[in-house]
Amino acid sequence: MEAYLDNSATTRCETQVVALMTKLMLEDYGNPSSMHLKGVQAENHVKQATMKIAKTLKAKEKEIVYTSGGTESNNMALFGVAMAKKRAGKHIITTQVEHAAIHAPLSFLEERGFEITKLSVDENGIISLEELKQALREDTILVSIMHVNNEVGAVQPIEEAAKLIHELSKNAYFHVDAIQSYGKFKLQPKKMGIDLLSVSGHKIHGPKGIGFLYVDEHVKIKPVILGGGQQKGMRSGTENVPGIAGLGLACEMAYETFDEKICRMYDLKKRFCEELCQLENVKINGDFTKDTAPQVVSASFVGVRSEVLLHTLEDRGIFVSAGSACSSNKPAPSKTLLAMKVPMEELEATVRFSFSYHTKWEELAYTLQVLREVLPMLRRFTRH
Repeated sequence: MEAYLDNSATTRCETQVVALMTKLMLEDYGNPSSMHLKGVQAENHVKQATMKIAKTLKAKEKEIVYTSGGTESNNMALFGVAMAKKRAGKHIITTQVEHAAIHAPLSFLEERGFEITKLSVDENGIISLEELKQALREDTILVSIMHVNNEVGAVQPIEEAAKLIHELSKNAYFHVDAIQSYGKFKLQPKKMGIDLLSVSGHKIHGPKGIGFLYVDEHVKIKPVILGGGQQKGMRSGTENVPGIAGLGLACEMAYETFDEKICRMYDLKKRFCEELCQLENVKINGDFTKDTAPQVVSASFVGVRSEVLLHTLEDRGIFVSAGSACSSNKPAPSKTLLAMKVPMEELEATVRFSFSYHTKWEELAYTLQVLREVLPMLRRFTRH
């Protein structure tokens, strides 16, 4: 049996998405900037996708900017706002548990004179609104907070944070990395007080290499990719029409029968976590109730190194992660788990299981069965 439980790293593309993209690559393959029929057909596919995406956010179509994925969306938000607002101030607030696609651009900006404040988190990976309140200043121009943590599934109080930001720092925009939350939560940026929001296609059963940045129509942001002026000058370069169309369909499908799918995922997660907690020396990182995301479980298997367990499970057809896939090939302790003050013996024994709405209980039951079999053996081996 095979159990793919690494959906926070990437998801399997929906067959309908693949079929649509294939048609566009083989038949409607025109450049959307071309004036002839092929170009008009391609442009229509982009418009249709934009309509579908905007509908899921209750946003305007002009507020959607296509990118190559989550990393570019985050970079565009941070660099674009920093360049547009630097005369108003150079103070940016983020958290200690952001993805590298936030930390790295902010380090770049810090080297160039911007001041970065990183909010701490509690043992469940949640920020303190009081700490955010104290950090906000007149010269704060941007706050960037991840909605759902990619390693432990912690859900930040985004709406409450937005209210504080807009009340206390009139010059500040609020950016939300929603790469792990889009498709798992109902998001309405205008209602929630979000100015910019990043999404990636391959986390929601869409293609890799495509994503979008929601930019509220009132936000001032500078483009970071210059050229032919596509997308109203916001992101130059010929649009990835098959990717955009595939993304639009994936977004639409993610929110079909939404409540039913998410409730089922929460039920799977609760049952799986309860079974995990019955195993010896296993600890769930963070809370696994409905206050967390439905698709992520971070567990520490004390006495077994995460890489050893990962490959042992892989040998039995179970695919999991030892942390964020974007940084799991670099042997460095997890910044998220360190910020949550997870002890080193647990931190080095942590594995992430992540589901999708296609995940079946049979896959999780098989995983639990294998864990029961291999953990005693691996611990004996480790002790020797």
